[in-house]
Amino acid sequence: YHAPSQTLSPSLSPHTLPSHSSSSIVVVIIISPLHLLPQTLPALIRPYTWLPENSLHSTLRSRRATTMSAASSRLGNLVPVHSAAAENVSGGTNGSASNINAAAATTATEDEEALGGKYQLPPPEIRDIVDAPPLPALSFSPHRDKILFLKRRALPPLSDLAKPEEKLAGMRIDGKCNARSRMSFYTGIGIHQLMPDGTLGPEKEIRGFPEGSKINFVTWSVDGRHLAFSIRGDDEDGSSSKLSVWVANVESGQARPLFQSADIYVNAVFDNFVWVDNSTLLVSTIPTSRRDPPKKPLVPSGPKIQSNELKNVVQVRTFQDLLKDEYDADLFDYYATSQLVLVSLDDGTVKEIGPPAVYTSMDPSPDQKYILISSIHRPYSFIVEVWTTEGKFVRELCDLPLAEDIPIASNSVRKGMRSINWRADKPSMLYWAETQDGGDAKVEVSPRDIVYTQPAEPLEGEQPEILHKLDLRYGGISWCDDSLALVYESWYKTRRTRTWVISPGSKDASPRILFDRSSEDVYSDPGSPMLRRTPAGTYIIAKIKKENDEGTYLLLNGNGATPEGNIPFLDLFDINTGSKERVWESDKEKYYEHVVALMSDYNEGDLYLDRLKILTSKESKTENTQYYIQSWPDKKASQITNFPHPYPQLASLQKEMIRYQRKDGVQLTATLYLPPGYDPSKDGPLPCLVWSYPGEFKSKDAAGQKQQLRKLFDVGKIAVGGHSYGAFMTANLLAHAPHLFCCGVARSGAYNRTLTPFGFQNEDRTLWEATTTYVEMSPFMSANKIKKPILLIHGEEDNNPGTLTMQSDRFFNALKGHGALCRLVILPYESHGYAARESIMHVLWETDRWLQKYCIPNTSSVDPEHDAAKEEASKEVTNSPSQPVAASGGGGGPEMAHIDLEVSYSPQRSFL
Repeated sequence: YHAPSQTLSPSLSPHTLPSHSSSSIVVVIIISPLHLLPQTLPALIRPYTWLPENSLHSTLRSRRATTMSAASSRLGNLVPVHSAAAENVSGGTNGSASNINAAAATTATEDEEALGGKYQLPPPEIRDIVDAPPLPALSFSPHRDKILFLKRRALPPLSDLAKPEEKLAGMRIDGKCNARSRMSFYTGIGIHQLMPDGTLGPEKEIRGFPEGSKINFVTWSVDGRHLAFSIRGDDEDGSSSKLSVWVANVESGQARPLFQSADIYVNAVFDNFVWVDNSTLLVSTIPTSRRDPPKKPLVPSGPKIQSNELKNVVQVRTFQDLLKDEYDADLFDYYATSQLVLVSLDDGTVKEIGPPAVYTSMDPSPDQKYILISSIHRPYSFIVEVWTTEGKFVRELCDLPLAEDIPIASNSVRKGMRSINWRADKPSMLYWAETQDGGDAKVEVSPRDIVYTQPAEPLEGEQPEILHKLDLRYGGISWCDDSLALVYESWYKTRRTRTWVISPGSKDASPRILFDRSSEDVYSDPGSPMLRRTPAGTYIIAKIKKENDEGTYLLLNGNGATPEGNIPFLDLFDINTGSKERVWESDKEKYYEHVVALMSDYNEGDLYLDRLKILTSKESKTENTQYYIQSWPDKKASQITNFPHPYPQLASLQKEMIRYQRKDGVQLTATLYLPPGYDPSKDGPLPCLVWSYPGEFKSKDAAGQKQQLRKLFDVGKIAVGGHSYGAFMTANLLAHAPHLFCCGVARSGAYNRTLTPFGFQNEDRTLWEATTTYVEMSPFMSANKIKKPILLIHGEEDNNPGTLTMQSDRFFNALKGHGALCRLVILPYESHGYAARESIMHVLWETDRWLQKYCIPNTSSVDPEHDAAKEEASKEVTNSPSQPVAASGGGGGPEMAHIDLEVSYSPQRSFL
């Protein structure tokens, strides 16, 4: 007990305690401010006893019970309280002690598994699905004649996540291997030759590196003759070793270390390595002169100070793991500083280029003569420079200050040069964008962005050339040649997106708009141009020719949204007339197919339609994704993979699209999954789990074109759940539409929007600009309205902006403070998305247990108001525009009806 302004009462002084007695013994622990101890305690501390009937006994017992009750309520947030207050030895009970006894008795009746604090496993049916081996990743050689199968393991163990990590500058760094922590990896590399008939030759394993190595950053050389990759292992203490670079000969499959010296390692905090040419790699390495990391001082040299005495307007969202003090900055510089080196595959020579610095990216020019180098320096300005591939400094493009003053409005950007890149169709031509509105999307100005271009080494006095002016926000360029490039711009607030056709090599050609549409109008989406690989390893727009036709054609690859679902397509598009010819389309009945890449783009020269080859993927409700090569003119398809179904137990799962119309007219859609063999006429209604992530639409028409929902449910057994913003949705629905749902599962959500005052999700107004919205959208403010069971799950190390772990912790306390039926599960070492096998299994166990307990049984046993709520729900859905269409067999079971999930809750603008 701590009372800063009080001393201990004389009546509680040890000097006044009764003389020795054997009837009872108590240990008195007095916790007091240090400055009070000399005045209130004798020099000699010894055990005291008292008689049961002594008044002091009752006073101390009462105060102790009150303190224990308060303490146990706090501890109860983390672990169950298994011990009750001490008995009154005279046979009576104190009110507070009785409450604690009752709480302990209630706790003792709970499942030990549910309260034991140990990781649990879901039923075997679920475990088998989670533990299914993952399919390999595929990578095609530059000449499209070989395929890499990059093999992966299943879920990582929790011990991988438990390794120490440094949280610096918005990143999490594994200090032992000097790379981002929690990196996934490959366990092996297999190479298959792609035969002329489209089949695969036998697998050749890349060999020569230590068994059990963790493989990352696998890249082809430009000519496809070599692979470069990094490997790491585990040290004796279980931590990861540093990353070393290896190269493999593709023909032989033999791998070897890149560096002849064993003490040169990759610094993979930012960029790692890149091919400069077919026999040279540019590698970001840990400086060999680096010593031990800086030690955190036991005593700080001063207070932590933040200042804004210049009155800058700095509105920053709740980013995590930022640098907090000088020690953090020193530690960040220690791990992020690298030395760039050029390494020859031919003779192994190593040449250092440039001084050690915090290099963030390195990008060789297509002609392999220059390197675009990005770095940062204190006070963390962003520098972009041009070097030669020999390491000679050419020029500085920009030195931009720390970008902490970017407005929070959507489409706001930093000032100065941004998106600096090489033109993919030119040897060494740079291009970039610069804002004309100061980076503030709320400023009305025309043009809003300008795109510039300039050679790597401009002539003396040569100024950047204006390539294109944009009234919306710049979104990138697809290059083809001097006669054709596509420039993209968009504006989030209006959902407007435009595509321009420009001729970069002609000052006389006027830009023209090719497409001008709403990003929400997916029915009108024309698709994206297919790209081809150049001899330099860059990608440009693939121009297609037809025999005896002088037209200029592109291949547009689209999703093909329709009222019946997506039907991907490939259109031959005349860039001059806008006419289209559909040259390929997915199967509409049994299969879902889409185009992955061009396979005939490795040859120099023109691409002809009648010699086209494409890579497609194909899957069905019951068949796993397989890859095919289709060849023109007959479009013959050759299957090149034969992956087994990863979840054979789900092969006959029923899946269909269901639609409904929200009461305000918005049409929505969802995917319905039903058990294998389910027959509603025989099996009756099923419990339903609605799992969702909210989206936002500017217009009802656009939303209606892609989303509708309508199906039969058991009205009394509908659970709702979601992750992140879906958790926020779940809590809001339980607060504002409780009659529609029996329980909820909310994972890694944010529930108090006043803790994210400078915007969240798509809300770009601040708390002070839209106070009512922030408050009314916060489930935390409606915790007193949540009466249905809610399960909260959160990663203990959540670094996602806005969803700090304390959001779930405080929401749980608010719920508990109003007597809600709730449960909070905090997953050690997990971030916003859960990674470890133990965590994922436990989350599924918790979810399964929650649904079994509060959704599948007769839910009226959970909430005495449930029957009335169910009747109310039935009335609501019966009176809604969606009328009931079926009932369970014989009419004796629960009612099945169309449900309007928005009957009683009209969310705010941002919560759509």
